[in-house]
Amino acid sequence: MNIEDIKKPENIVYKKTPILTDNVMHYCPGCSHGTVHKLVAEVIEEMGIQDKTIAISPVGCSVFAYNYLNIDWQQAAHGRAPALATATKRLNPDKYVFTYQGDGDLASIGTAEIIHACSRGENIVVIFINNGIYGMTGGQMAPTTLLGMKTATTPYGRDAKLNGFPLVLAPMIAQLDGTAFITRQSVHTAPAARKAKAAIRKAFEYSQKGIGLSFVEIVATCNSGWKMSPVAANKWMVENMFTKYPLGDIKDVLKQE
Repeated sequence: MNIEDIKKPENIVYKKTPILTDNVMHYCPGCSHGTVHKLVAEVIEEMGIQDKTIAISPVGCSVFAYNYLNIDWQQAAHGRAPALATATKRLNPDKYVFTYQGDGDLASIGTAEIIHACSRGENIVVIFINNGIYGMTGGQMAPTTLLGMKTATTPYGRDAKLNGFPLVLAPMIAQLDGTAFITRQSVHTAPAARKAKAAIRKAFEYSQKGIGLSFVEIVATCNSGWKMSPVAANKWMVENMFTKYPLGDIKDVLKQE
C-alpha cells in the first residue's frame, strides 16, 4: 500500500457543528480555563479552521479539554504534548496544531519537550496556563509557584533555599531562535480577555507562516488550590502573580524586522 491509498478522499464534506460544545465543564467555579476555552473556540470559528485544527491535550486540569472543543484532538503523556504536536504538524503541515498545557505539565515534567520544540522552531502553537500550582492533584507546589506562596507541599510558603526559585519560562524560551511569537496575557477582565484572544489568533496565524513556534502564556487563577473565592483569587493574582509574570508581548519576530 502506498501513501496515495490511505489519503482521505477529496470529496469528503465536513458537517459544521458548534465548536464550543454544550458539555458542562468540570472546572471549579471561577477557574480561568473555561474562559480560555471560549476564546480559542471563537478564534477557530472566526478563522474558519474547525476542520483544519488539531489540538493536543496532556495531563492535568486541561486533560478533558476535548470534551469542550469540537475539533480533532490527541492525548499526550504528561508533559509530552510538544513532542506529539511536532509529529502531528510535520505529518499534516497544512493543519493548525496547538497544545493546551498547565504549568505543572509544561514547566515541570515537560520542560525538555517545550525547550527542544522551541529550539527546533516547530510551527505549532503552545497555550500555557500558568496558575502557579498543581490544580488537579491537590494543590502542590509547581515550578511557577511564587516565593512565600503556601501550597500543599509548602505549607509555610515556598522557600528559595529549600525549593528553589520560580521558573519564569517565557523570557527564557524567547532567547531561542526557533520561537516566533511569545506573549503573556490573562483573562481576569473583559479587556484582558480581548487582548488574550488577539494574541491567540496571532499565534495561529504565525504558525501557518512557517516562521517558528508561538507561545501564549495565560496567567491564571486556581481559587480552589489557592483557597480563595474567585474574586479574591483575581485580586491576589493581580497583586502578586503579575509582579513576577508581567503581561505583554515578549517577542514578535515580524515586528522586529
